[in-house]
Amino acid sequence: MSVTTYTVTGMTCGHCVSSVKEEVGEVPGVTGVDVDLQSGRVEVTGDNLDDGAVRAAIEEAGYSVAG
Repeated sequence: MSVTTYTVTGMTCGHCVSSVKEEVGEVPGVTGVDVDLQSGRVEVTGDNLDDGAVRAAIEEAGYSVAG
């Protein structure tokens, strides 16, 4: 089990948080998603996480990953 943290830009409300959680939660291997709206931090927990797939899911939700 590993935890990877992303900084997501563009989230402004609870609906944004829900969208990111839903999209990232569907990535294979993801077992948990914790989103902090204030800081834009998204912690993704899981096994054998595909970084590209997580980033693509965040973008699919309509947001950008910093860095």
